[in-house]
Amino acid sequence: MTTKHKVIFDTDPGVDDAMALYFAMAHPDIDVIGITTTFGNVTVQQATENAIYLTRLAGVSIPVAQGAAVPLSKKPGSPPDFIHGKDGLGNLPSRAEVEGVAEDVSAAEFIVKMARAHPGEITLVAVGPLGNLGLALKIEPNLPKLLKNVVLMAGTVTEPGNVSPVAEANVWNDPDAADLVFTAGWDLTMCGLDVTHRVIMPASAFLGLATEHKHVAMDTLSHAVDFYSNFYQAIRPELGHSCYGHDVLAFVWLVAPELFKTKMGRIRVQKQGEGNGQTMMDRLGLFYPEPGWEADKPETRVCMEVNAPACYELIMGTLLSDWLKPALLK
Repeated sequence: MTTKHKVIFDTDPGVDDAMALYFAMAHPDIDVIGITTTFGNVTVQQATENAIYLTRLAGVSIPVAQGAAVPLSKKPGSPPDFIHGKDGLGNLPSRAEVEGVAEDVSAAEFIVKMARAHPGEITLVAVGPLGNLGLALKIEPNLPKLLKNVVLMAGTVTEPGNVSPVAEANVWNDPDAADLVFTAGWDLTMCGLDVTHRVIMPASAFLGLATEHKHVAMDTLSHAVDFYSNFYQAIRPELGHSCYGHDVLAFVWLVAPELFKTKMGRIRVQKQGEGNGQTMMDRLGLFYPEPGWEADKPETRVCMEVNAPACYELIMGTLLSDWLKPALLK
């Protein structure tokens, strides 16, 4: 028997976050034991509301802990409502009333509490700005030894950025937290734009899922993906009415790492200027006189290539499976 991956999902839902969450909930080898929320695609309050809503809508009660509302040091910005909608889910026309409230501890406290209770067992999958991990490290410096591993949807090495020519949005939103995470010393995998820009998800496929499942959770996801795809079609017409997989690829790596080619190297984050948010990777492992690249700095496993057709088949096949339960409504 395959041992399930025990996961805390750190997220800012967000359309692609919703896609990732439902893939994780549907996959038989993943056990989502908690969700921590952060600002990013939406405010942290909206992210928390969305995490509770999406899980209960799919008929599952998962603990949700609210986290970072602003970056560690950078001046806060505004959520990109033109990408995800003001509500993060494509401006839903209405919402059912669902059960559930957030935990009475912060996201960072929740992460540390769970890691201490289950040392060496938990994978943390983070697909938003990395403030919660940065704050958790401040509470518990030994966190890298307590968590089994960490998987990020973050950064880029050779692919152009999506908020500047060099920066990916999650890292750009909180570069100070990201640099803390990349230098903390855990078993770390970065699944960034180098691979997420290779996996294209047609909106029609999610409409097909909603038609097949006939469930309010899939109707909600289809609506969100349709809105998200409108944005991408406007800026990347060659994609058609489709979007990038982004966040779901972090979970695909977790269950099917054979679909990726990776490279080990040290990652540092640019915190200022036009290069703010750039993930710089030492791909050669040479001596550099510039401080910050010493041999004792930890390395990150970076996903550089991906079998996109196989990823797509895995994602859609998993979401098509019989996993949904009656919604937990008030």
